Amino acid sequence: MRPAHAGIQVIAVAVAALALAGCEPSANPAPPSPTPTASPTADPSSSETAPPVVPPTTTSASITLVPQPGVPSGGSPGQVCDKQPATYPTAPAGAVIVEPGVAGDADRKTRSSNPGTTFWFKPGTHTLGADQYSQIQPKDGNSYLGAPGAIIDGKGVNAFAFTQHATNVTISNLVIQNFEAPLDQGVVNHDSGDNWTIRNSTIQNNAGAGMMAGAGQQVLHTCLRDNGQYGMNAYKAGDSIRGIVIADSEIVGNNTEDWESKKPGCGCSGGVKFWAVNGADIRSTWVHDNRGAGLWADTNNNDFLIENNLIENNDSEAVFYETSYNMIMRDNVIRKNALRSGKAFADRGDGFPEAAIYLSESGGDPAVPARTSKIDIYGNTFDNNWSGITAWENADRFCNSPANSSSSYCTKKQPTIAKCSQPGIASAPLYHDCRWKTQRVDVHDNTFRFDPAAVGCSGGNLRFCGRNALLSNYGTYPNWTPYTKNAVQEAITFKQENRWSNNTYSGPWKFTPFEFSRFLTPGEWQGAPYNQDAGSRFS
Repeated sequence: MRPAHAGIQVIAVAVAALALAGCEPSANPAPPSPTPTASPTADPSSSETAPPVVPPTTTSASITLVPQPGVPSGGSPGQVCDKQPATYPTAPAGAVIVEPGVAGDADRKTRSSNPGTTFWFKPGTHTLGADQYSQIQPKDGNSYLGAPGAIIDGKGVNAFAFTQHATNVTISNLVIQNFEAPLDQGVVNHDSGDNWTIRNSTIQNNAGAGMMAGAGQQVLHTCLRDNGQYGMNAYKAGDSIRGIVIADSEIVGNNTEDWESKKPGCGCSGGVKFWAVNGADIRSTWVHDNRGAGLWADTNNNDFLIENNLIENNDSEAVFYETSYNMIMRDNVIRKNALRSGKAFADRGDGFPEAAIYLSESGGDPAVPARTSKIDIYGNTFDNNWSGITAWENADRFCNSPANSSSSYCTKKQPTIAKCSQPGIASAPLYHDCRWKTQRVDVHDNTFRFDPAAVGCSGGNLRFCGRNALLSNYGTYPNWTPYTKNAVQEAITFKQENRWSNNTYSGPWKFTPFEFSRFLTPGEWQGAPYNQDAGSRFS
């Protein structure tokens, strides 16, 4: 059975026992009340209305990047932390100068300036004040630029650095550190303002998330390092985040507080968490050594492009795509992921195929507009991960089922939870529309390399590592479910257009189709009735 790990419930095969992971309270916290401030007066210039955002197109093109000063673009992923350019050694013409050593100087000058003002932080350490809720509240169009050596330090006292709902804010060439954001909240863009740009900056050693996200946010050549929960938490009340970009950045060492140990099954840890984001590009970024998943898209995300990244040494999955839709994942190097979590599973005799890429109730759907209508995984190199790709669909998890830990959400094809009930759910269209289906998964033209010694898999654990998997469980729960017995196992394995082909394998790979207990050789996987990996090569 699948343990309550990374926000997925446990379902025992052919048994109605259920242990919910309860990921929704962490991934989808109640909308925060207005950020407390040292002054009770709200900033009248803050905009509560998001500007219109163009929906993702139906082509495979990337989301458009606005050219940024001093930001390299489109190169190979690599070190960004401690390698930021000195873009602003002197104050730009007309900028308001922020003095180090003057607590709260940035916020006072922001309040007294017009929207669209540029602020330049002198070299040195800048603080916000002695109150927990001392913070900077930008106005629309403001820019906050740092000279080399400019640091905004929360000193373990302040909860947040940049807050409220202004749009089109730029933060550049700043180090932002030592803030104490609560669980699920973020230090930068705390209130998920739209169209923010964070570039050439380092956000590190903070509690909670280094930043939140709003629609149109661009995170460029930025270091998200050693934050207590996430590097970034892309959640906004109302689920209006669209068209965000992470590019040419480094996301490393996040979840230092090891939240999955503090709150087992919380689903509240990792490098970046996305929630109900429509359109995201993650490219040319080094995602590594995070305590949990590297990238985790949880609940009704759609239209993701993950390309040209190096994703390695994350304790759990490199990419976890959960109850979400339509993704292109191409030309990435994915290595040594899930070694810690995979070994933990194997050591306790758990047969669930813990893998570098975990697709959980996620698939392509032409009815959901995106740049693709598939989960299209190609051109990637998988190098010595615990396992390769697991495509899983929990038979008991569907809209309105108690086994759906995102209990206040339904699918994109049937948004009304109450409709997913008997007797209507027993027949089309609700029978299909009330499920998040792992379907239209196309895994092709990838390289899979696996050496058991390199991943520390030996002895009795050998049967559990080095696998690709396409499977479900025997449907039993709840007692009114229409998805009983092996209906979903049959569907995901044979009827939902899930296909491996033209891949190159080296090492002792195994394959787990249909259900947990099957361990197939390449020949069995390629033969009837599965007929997978046509045109693939094994050595």
